[in-house]
Amino acid sequence: MNENNPLPPATDPDNPSLPNFSSKVTSESGRKIATLMDYKKALFWGLIFGVSLAILILFFAPAIREASFIISSLMQDENQLRGVDVTHKNQELKKLQTAIERNQQRYKNLIPSKPYLIVNTSDNWIYLKSKDKIIHEGPCSTGSYVLLKSRDNRHWMFKTPRGMFQVQLKLVHPVWRMPDWAFIEEGREIPPPDSPERYDQGALGKYALGIGKGYLIHGTLYKRLLGMPVTHGCVRLDDPELNQVYKYLGYGSKVFIY
Repeated sequence: MNENNPLPPATDPDNPSLPNFSSKVTSESGRKIATLMDYKKALFWGLIFGVSLAILILFFAPAIREASFIISSLMQDENQLRGVDVTHKNQELKKLQTAIERNQQRYKNLIPSKPYLIVNTSDNWIYLKSKDKIIHEGPCSTGSYVLLKSRDNRHWMFKTPRGMFQVQLKLVHPVWRMPDWAFIEEGREIPPPDSPERYDQGALGKYALGIGKGYLIHGTLYKRLLGMPVTHGCVRLDDPELNQVYKYLGYGSKVFIY
């Protein structure tokens, strides 16, 4: 045999003139059969899954319907509650608005038509106002809340009264008649009621306005103490504030102390 020449192609023993294609045909048939088997398996398992799913749906359908009904009912109840809550809030808001308007009207009715004075005892500050407009403001001194006791068991609490008052008295160059506690506080002997020692001219400043029960709005010699609670109950003012208060407040003018 010549090693340089290839072998001749295989021939069919029954028909030597035709080539042998049996192996090629066999492989193609195998692939087709395998593909068909895979398709049948997929169809089988799809059918099984569909039937199982249908059975599960039929079995759980009542529970699903009941759950859907409960969820729907809850959502409706929540919407109703929200509607009721919004309605209730709107009603409450309307009531509050009405109350605010009513109180605003009451406040307007309470504002004096004439100028009036506001005394803030916490900050020791005054506001002289005409309706809602501030005419003048400035420092003052109010009660010290000191408790003074005497040897004969008398005592005095030096505090400024709070509330609404009216101007009952207006004085120019007032003279202070010193009460007993003024002498006890200084450690002096108490003079007779009509003694000249009791009268002090100049201690109250140029003006004084009486608001009842012996309480005065007046000037002071102790200007460095303005803005502090150091008085025996009266309201002390510096000259600029006192001049304005005396000018604008007349008999019957309101004084609000808080």
